[in-house]
Amino acid sequence: MEKNNRYQQINWYPGHMFKSFKEIKENLKLMDIIFVLVDARIPFSSMNPEIQKVLGNKPTIILFNKMDLADKSKLKKWIEYYEQKGFTCLEIDAQSGKNVNLLKTTAEEVLKEKIEREQNKGLKQRSIKTMVLGIPNVGKSTLINTLSNRKSTRTGNTPGVTRSKQWVKLANGFDLLDMPGVLWPKFEDETVGYNLAVTGAIKDNILPLDDVTHHAIQFLQTNYLSRLKERYSDEITENSEYVEVLDIIGKKRGALISRGDIDYDRVYMIVLNDLRTKQLGELTFDLL
Repeated sequence: MEKNNRYQQINWYPGHMFKSFKEIKENLKLMDIIFVLVDARIPFSSMNPEIQKVLGNKPTIILFNKMDLADKSKLKKWIEYYEQKGFTCLEIDAQSGKNVNLLKTTAEEVLKEKIEREQNKGLKQRSIKTMVLGIPNVGKSTLINTLSNRKSTRTGNTPGVTRSKQWVKLANGFDLLDMPGVLWPKFEDETVGYNLAVTGAIKDNILPLDDVTHHAIQFLQTNYLSRLKERYSDEITENSEYVEVLDIIGKKRGALISRGDIDYDRVYMIVLNDLRTKQLGELTFDLL
């Protein structure tokens, strides 16, 4: 199958994101530790390289959110990859709260020496100041709501819901600064751009849905062919042409218009919705 050549390098850097990076740098020195959220399905594509540059040597925990949507064996390799780079890692699901209760003890372990120094000086134990960073729609507001057990911040499936920094005091000993999701100025890597689009990290109107679906189906044919067959049809093979796969899915799911023609726009959304809601099983789109 030929790769689409219509990919245009995405330049998407709204003014509020430029402001956010400035605020991140200004507030970083106040923080004891940083939480960086990535999407467990795309642990590389959702890791903003600009954030890594800004952090420097600041103690950091990488939180692999939406863990239950990711391919466990591939996620394990990504955790090992980041641990080898010196990061502490934790798999979580902010929506259900899975492993979120481990966040406090994990942070205290990372900050153990600093906490002990303060105790030895006779200082009263204080709240841990932290900042939650990540790209839009990775689950920052949902995590904060879960930690605080209340609807303290707006959440939504539309990338970029959080637009200004918010301090949230948590009962379990965190003073947490929520910052807007920050993308980088441009995605030079075609695969990164498409992976962000497939998982919904960037709005569906940024890249043509035809191209995004093409990327997704091609990836699935190569890496998760059995999932395609199980969900849609045994007629789909590794060598099936892209349009042929769309036609099969369209007919099976009744995505038809007049005279029995395929409604391709509906097929695009069927595939993407199935991917995003685990109808095609646990998937990881970044490969090591």
